[in-house]
Amino acid sequence: MARWSPLALVVALLAAVGLYGSTAAVAAGPLTVAQAIGQQNGSSATVRGYVVGQPTATNTVIRSNYPNDYALALADSASTTSTSNMIYVQIPSAFRASWGLRTNPSLLGRQIDVTGSLSAYFSHAGLTSSTAFAFAGTTPPPTTTVTTTPPSTCTGYYAAACNKTGTALKSALNGIIRNQTKLSYDQVWDALKATDQDPANSGNVILLYSGRSQSKSTNGGGANDWNREHVWAKSHGDFGTSTGPGTDIHHLRPEDVSVNSARGNLDFDNGGSPVSEAPGSLADGDSFEPRNAVKGDVARMIFYMAVRYEGNDGYVNLEMNNSVSNGSAPYMGKLSVLKQWHLQDPPDAFEKRRNQVIFDSYQRNRNPFIDHPEWAAAIWP
Repeated sequence: MARWSPLALVVALLAAVGLYGSTAAVAAGPLTVAQAIGQQNGSSATVRGYVVGQPTATNTVIRSNYPNDYALALADSASTTSTSNMIYVQIPSAFRASWGLRTNPSLLGRQIDVTGSLSAYFSHAGLTSSTAFAFAGTTPPPTTTVTTTPPSTCTGYYAAACNKTGTALKSALNGIIRNQTKLSYDQVWDALKATDQDPANSGNVILLYSGRSQSKSTNGGGANDWNREHVWAKSHGDFGTSTGPGTDIHHLRPEDVSVNSARGNLDFDNGGSPVSEAPGSLADGDSFEPRNAVKGDVARMIFYMAVRYEGNDGYVNLEMNNSVSNGSAPYMGKLSVLKQWHLQDPPDAFEKRRNQVIFDSYQRNRNPFIDHPEWAAAIWP
């Protein structure tokens, strides 16, 4: 009978129960893109892949003329063209200057490592709330930007929306954001003086379409005063200025009286003639186009209204469509253009601060499309 040394006996026993093996079994490296696609469970991971373009929709990735620094797509081969073999990466604002494709088009074809949450983005296998980017084989630099991550989808405020898409996501978000403190129309004046305060001058507000910084005290109905613009025109659904959608400050913004009148109840679309006192804004007989700096803001306010008001709590059911002739119907367009504007103009510091002030000090609810821009494509692909 063979005699076993103590060491050999320990090795044999560990091998028998699968606890002893090669160092390769425990030295796990970054996930491949294929592995990441198969593990969309919300866990944190580092994924290694080649930059193959920028996603602009669930099944669309472009390789040039990038509209923004908002997202990129990774694949296991630099020549991959099928979106089913790609993972879509959300690029938080702190990383866009270094890793966004509009600013850094030379990243196309480079192999990189990205750390984030294995969660759907653009209703597609994704890596969201990214916390580190590095070229493959290098050590990611330390970062303190994780505090800019929006509220988690699986804990806290957005827990009920965790891992949902489509109509299920829309319904879950409605259930979350309809829990709000409602304001009177008179209270809106003071609220807007706080939510739209000029960061460079605490005595002023920034007018939405005009972009002008104007004294908070000049609110009213006179020439060159500012008043309360309903971004979702109140005649689209005939909800007026009564408490509810008519006083919801997520879509009410300060605007010059004459510019507010020029916008009227027009739907949103590209094109038209210049609007006096609103540089960069255009209007024609059936639509209004805001200046570039707030195109995304407008889109996300319309998205919010279409999710918040579903006709299930005594208020009108508001929906988007692809028309610019909606009249008094409870619809607002043009959805295809609003989706483009949303991607073209991601949430900036002003918009994020505004969302937080509304939550902290006034309505106690949030615009989810500012916190999680990817949800627009998840609901309206």
